[in-house]
Amino acid sequence: MIPMKIAVCIKRVPDSETRVKIASDGKSLDEAGVKFILNPYDEFAVEEALRRKEKAGSGEVVVIALGATAAQETIRTALAMGADRGILLQADRVPLDGLAVAQALAAELKGAGFDLILLGKMAIDDYNHQVGPMVAELLDLPCVTTVSHLEIDGAKGVAEREIEGGVEVVEFPLPAVLTTDKGLNEPRYPALKGIMAAKKKPLEVKTVSLGGGGLELLALTPPPERKEGKIVGEGAAAVPELVRLLREEAKVL
Repeated sequence: MIPMKIAVCIKRVPDSETRVKIASDGKSLDEAGVKFILNPYDEFAVEEALRRKEKAGSGEVVVIALGATAAQETIRTALAMGADRGILLQADRVPLDGLAVAQALAAELKGAGFDLILLGKMAIDDYNHQVGPMVAELLDLPCVTTVSHLEIDGAKGVAEREIEGGVEVVEFPLPAVLTTDKGLNEPRYPALKGIMAAKKKPLEVKTVSLGGGGLELLALTPPPERKEGKIVGEGAAAVPELVRLLREEAKVL
């Protein structure tokens, strides 16, 4: 297998198991007490890049993140998994508009000689599915999204992606941009040796200026409180009353 230079674009996101609160401005999250993690779909991208490098016996895996200074911790997680170096495109915020994010990433990736560019299919905090295809378009590269199986031979690749009722097989030339899905691999956990090594790996910080984008967040609102439950009885004797309530109150029968 030919050694490759691979870029993996990652994102710092709130842990889905963390209880979040809306900040006083009504437009952002109150980050106090919130645990942030490497976006889970990006973990598949990092793992795939590492496996490609290990299979070839050499190569380079570069992780790139856009965000505030705290995103360095997320980059260090990828470095602890085995990536070679990291780049933080430092900005005071991550734009709501996926195009503004893609433009910043594409500007960093352009002309850097990457053979393969990987991203998770989406970030779990916005579920946009946008950035990967936009990066590919801006770089004028082929793109395959939601890849669940990948084979690369020389300058060509074959990817499988799950679709409604089947599996789609796509052939593409390198360089290319791919977004990764569950099932592609099983991401490794950083070992203690990797965590210690990550502290010494290069992490370059570049201040970037972002465009405003075409989207504006007006407000964040929590979901409505659930109504209190009602106990209608016990055992078989409760069935008639339950059926009545489902028919007359819930109106689902």
